[in-house]
Amino acid sequence: MKIALFRQMLCVAAAALGLTSTSSLAQDANAPTYNIELIVFRATGALGGAENWATEGGTNDDAVAGGESSSGSSQIGRFVGVLPPSQFQLNDIENKLRSSGAYAPVAHIAWTQTASAWGTRAGFPLAKLGADVPGLAGNVFLERGQYLHLGMSISFSEPTPPAGIGASASTTFVMNQSRRIRFYERNYYDHPAFGVIALVTPTQGKRPPGR
Repeated sequence: MKIALFRQMLCVAAAALGLTSTSSLAQDANAPTYNIELIVFRATGALGGAENWATEGGTNDDAVAGGESSSGSSQIGRFVGVLPPSQFQLNDIENKLRSSGAYAPVAHIAWTQTASAWGTRAGFPLAKLGADVPGLAGNVFLERGQYLHLGMSISFSEPTPPAGIGASASTTFVMNQSRRIRFYERNYYDHPAFGVIALVTPTQGKRPPGR
């Protein structure tokens, strides 16, 4: 009786979520989860060459999304929750940005989620992820095809943009990028006015030696 009641409850939950069967619920429950950490920062003045923060292996050439094809799956990532600052792993980078004088951190957030299917571009708004910053908006999405990709569509505006980037007051800058990522590597998303440094790690499994 208890098993039958449990199955009935799953069916009701599946119907409420618009799923066709309880197997979708089981698949989502068994999907691997990932911790994602982002630092969004802005330039404080005219920029020269872009800083290379991806210093833990990999290159930008093989990080750029490509070579994937849609799997036909419509699996949507599940948001697990926001991580507290005590679990941040990029504090050293934030401190370097702040002390450089050339960049100013705008937001530092981290959260846990499962991945969406490749090609869905299904993500979560920055406000849901913990970034409640005036002038900063957009979505971040994690997709899995043959490889894992982290992408974002973010807009940023400030009353007085940095000098030397050819912008007038109240200009809104938009970043639309998606990159193939590797665990424990810092990934740099570049824009003349602002940038993002991202770190993705699995919530389960042992970290490789030296990482």
